[in-house]
Parts: sequence; structure tokens; C-alpha cells
Amino acid sequence: MASVSMMRSTSHGTTPLARVGNTPLLRFESLTQQRPHIEILGKAEWANPGGSVKDRAAFNIIETALRSGALGPGKVLLDATSGNTGIAYAMVGAARGIPITLCVPANVSLERKRILEAYGANVIWTDPLEGSDGAIRKAIEIYTANPARYFYADQYSNNANWLAHYHGTAEEIWSQTEGAVTHFVAGLGTSGTFVGTTRRLKELNPDVQAISFQPDSAFHGLEGLKHMPTAIVPKIYDPSLADATLEVGTEAAYDMVKRIARSEGVMIGISSGAALVASVMVAEQISAKQLPSATIVTVLPDSADKYLSENFWNA
Repeated sequence: MASVSMMRSTSHGTTPLARVGNTPLLRFESLTQQRPHIEILGKAEWANPGGSVKDRAAFNIIETALRSGALGPGKVLLDATSGNTGIAYAMVGAARGIPITLCVPANVSLERKRILEAYGANVIWTDPLEGSDGAIRKAIEIYTANPARYFYADQYSNNANWLAHYHGTAEEIWSQTEGAVTHFVAGLGTSGTFVGTTRRLKELNPDVQAISFQPDSAFHGLEGLKHMPTAIVPKIYDPSLADATLEVGTEAAYDMVKRIARSEGVMIGISSGAALVASVMVAEQISAKQLPSATIVTVLPDSADKYLSENFWNA
């Protein structure tokens, strides 16, 4: 992956895409008040220019494809997405002059739909009951019918996805914690964030515990996350990397989003709420085992700005 710091900039500022990566690490003190020996830290991925962690993967997928020639002149980038990767593709595509076609479940939030429209992406809405798997099947159908026209990015199988986190997210976490990270927690969607970050962190320190989490049911409201037992499993997913896998409920994630807004003054997205629920579960396990101090780091995929129209705020 090309280092973001190597991207061209002027003496008066940087290009917008140069802002991909190097996101802040936030401490959530209200979650560990009863456990002062444990820290819960979260990477604020909404600081990326497209507003989510998916900027990292989309940027690297596109840059890798451009360098290899797979995304040549006149080709359209095609992929399936539940929203954030599509937004990232659309953002990078607009900046690079690359046409983008996306297959997206029709039940994604209204804010996601408007952002995709604003960036000028061509969106094919798919059956909401089929979730991200239905979008994947539609993208494969479109590509199969006209492979010469499209570069099928296939974020679920593309190694550039997890490599973005291997070279970026993991190195940032290691640097920001000064090597003190003891537990890494991440959700499973494409699995790129978990796979790439875990591989590098375990190279830096084999004792780092890697905990993945997923929705507790096939029918859930955690956009971007997969219930692996019932979903099309991404080719890049490596379950052997996880020291443990947790399940998180949608309602618990909703409650955490509201809790963090009202106790920490931070507006996080639904999958970010799920990440903090999982992190608290890990903290509870550490405390129950009477283990020494721990530094738990998770990835907060996006902020609440794409979910403000959701009904759970009124519950």
C-alpha cells in the first residue's frame, strides 16, 4: 500500500485524499469507571475524508488497481456495498475521475443514499431482505454479463482491503498506544479491518489478544456487519486469527450509541456502538479473571451523522 504521507501535496495544504488514515484514538472513560486498571480506546474513523473506516480499504483497492492496470482508462469500478465502502469509492472516484457503479441494499439509511447521490455514483438498489449478500449476487451478475466494461473491485475477496489495515490501522494503533495495546476488538463485515490489523499487531507482539465480533442474529440492524454462520463468507476472512469471537445484539448497540452521546459527548454510529459493547464485554472478562491492567483498542467505523433519521433515537 502506498503510504498516505507519500501522496502529492502543495506548500499550502494537502489533497483531500491525503487525509485518509492517521485518525485520532479516543479514550472512553465512562465505560471503565469501575475498572480503572482497564482502558477502552477507539479509533475515530469518521475523521477520514469520506467519514468512515472504509476510506482506507477503498483508497487502497483503487490505487492498487490503477497501478496494476486492472482499472484502466474507460473502465467502471463495480462493487457491492452496504453503504460506507460505496461512499468511499464514490469519493475517491470523484477525486480521480473514475466512474463508479454500486449495488446497495435498498434499506440503507437515508443519509447514505443522499451522500452517494451527492458524489455522483451510479447506484443499483437491491432487495433489502437479501442484505449485503443480495448486493454481492447482483454485482457478480452485472460483471459476468459485461466483464470488459467493469473492474469488479470485490472488496470481500480483494487483498488490498486487509492490506490497508495491515500497513495503516495496525501501525497507527501501535504508535498511538506506544506498544501498550493488549487487546484488539473489531467487527466482521468484509473482515478486512480485523484481518489486516490483527495480522500486523500479532507480528509486533504475539501476546496481543484479537477479539472479533458479529451480530447475534442473521436478522439484525448492524449495517456493514455480517452474521458469518448465515452469510456469504468473505474470501479474505481468516477465522484462525481470532482469540475469541463475540456476538452483539442490535438493541445493545443502539443503547450504547445513545449512552456515549449523553455521557461522553461523542456521536458514534451503530457499528461503533457495537464495537464499544464488545469492548465492554472484553473488559468484564478481564476483570472477572482478575488480570492485570489492560489496554483495549477498537475501531469505530463511523459517526452518527449517517443514522440521525433512525427511529432508535426516540426509543
